[in-house]
Amino acid sequence: MNSSVSQQPNVRVLEKPTNVFFHCGEGFYYESLPKGTRVIYPNPSHAAIADVDAAIEHALENPLGCDPLSAQLRPGMKVTIAFDDLSLPLPPMARPDIRELIITKVLKKLGEAGIDDIHIICAVALHRHETPAELKYQLGNKIFNEFYPSGRLYNYDAEDKEGNIFLGTTEKGEEVEVSRRAVESDLVIYVNINLVSMDGGNKSYATGLSTYRTIRHHHNHHTLMHCKSYMDPKNSALNASCDRQGKIIQEHMNIFKIETTLNNDTMPAYATYLKKPVWEMNWFDWGNFWINKKLLDASSIKTRRKIFEQLRAPYKLTSIYAGRTAPVHEKILEKVFAQHCVPVQGQADIGIVGIPYLSPYNVNSIMNPILTYVMALGYSFNFYRGKPLIRKGGVLIALYPLHEDFHPVHHPSYIEFYNRVLTNTTDPKTIQDKYEEEFAYNPKYIEAYRYGNAYHGVHPFYMWYWGCYGLAHLGKVIFVKPQSKRPAEIMGFATANSIAEAIEMAKDVVGDNPSISNFHYPPHILLDVS
Repeated sequence: MNSSVSQQPNVRVLEKPTNVFFHCGEGFYYESLPKGTRVIYPNPSHAAIADVDAAIEHALENPLGCDPLSAQLRPGMKVTIAFDDLSLPLPPMARPDIRELIITKVLKKLGEAGIDDIHIICAVALHRHETPAELKYQLGNKIFNEFYPSGRLYNYDAEDKEGNIFLGTTEKGEEVEVSRRAVESDLVIYVNINLVSMDGGNKSYATGLSTYRTIRHHHNHHTLMHCKSYMDPKNSALNASCDRQGKIIQEHMNIFKIETTLNNDTMPAYATYLKKPVWEMNWFDWGNFWINKKLLDASSIKTRRKIFEQLRAPYKLTSIYAGRTAPVHEKILEKVFAQHCVPVQGQADIGIVGIPYLSPYNVNSIMNPILTYVMALGYSFNFYRGKPLIRKGGVLIALYPLHEDFHPVHHPSYIEFYNRVLTNTTDPKTIQDKYEEEFAYNPKYIEAYRYGNAYHGVHPFYMWYWGCYGLAHLGKVIFVKPQSKRPAEIMGFATANSIAEAIEMAKDVVGDNPSISNFHYPPHILLDVS
């Protein structure tokens, strides 16, 4: 492709109209972008750690800010191990999951120290409870077979009144209510994957092991409207709230935090072309692309979802740190930013992005319209530091087929939220004030969360708030080639039959001769816009 002068290897400005392919749900879209479009791809993967076992051992015995793990252990202790749920990483990690490797080594040390009062908690917060098969996939057969049948491996339950305990309030009045088992343990070991810079730190506890009473203080319209960047902790009101709550949590828990980073290997060997800039693709890559596109186009949506559900990423470990929360997270953020940040000079009038089939909230499930909204406005828009890629009042063009489908087991409250709340109002503040508590305390949704595999009743509200800053910033949002226009109409978006048509529509908002930027993910990307 002879199309541009390169600012850097993964950023180019097209010198002529050029055909590009995009992720578009459970498939791909292919269309020409106009001359002058800036095309941005993620960074190549950083080098992986060769000896993972040695790296885990070194982190546990050379922690930051505290004694080595083995020096903290004594017979008769009560220990709780908590770990991130299946919302991380995306796509799911090919086995063995790094959490299995870390927890296996931790359990060996606990056993050698004569400790047998051990619980392992999947820190789901208000996410859906994982199935036994999902827990087994993350932790492996050995851990699952030893701990699950005895009831010592389980999902955190944010609605268990006896299983949670109130710790107090922050100086800003934010309540802190968390897992009683964790508070009453002599040691809490939290195993985290930092997929993006928003993950980890105090957010692990202030969400993963906390109740609605706690989470509502940072997952709300007001707080999220004051996040200059979700992905830049120092400019995130959400992160600041979690830090305040985390201070109280750490006053009541002895926490040994283990955080990790992964490289950008999001695609298995047969699909490596998906992470290449289009100008680096060879004839073999293009052949694979067209074969896969034709097969997917000819398949039913059910078959396509099944195909993508099976995709596993060959992620490799790039760093691991352990110890006290603050110094560990500081080191981890350096690694995350180094892998994901792509320097970009200047904002654009129009941003174009293809939305992939997967979000943190539809693993082994369905990307419903609200999750599509949050991937476009909550995540894609917010993949930046400094400034948004799209200028104030600019236009986001998103590619996703907008299936009007919901998983009835995983997302029951989403269905009511979509059909009753959004058809009445899309204003985040009105939605929060008028409807949130009704859904949060609905016994039917609480029952489905506790004893089924449903997201908490309040969860779709958080998804809607998550996109509120992007929605307020942008002048227009256009979805290209929707399967159904109804979701766009309900959520207040425009639709177009092609990127070219969407660009012409955007000119009514941003004027003629707009600057256009197209960015691609996965792999993961963070735009350092100056």
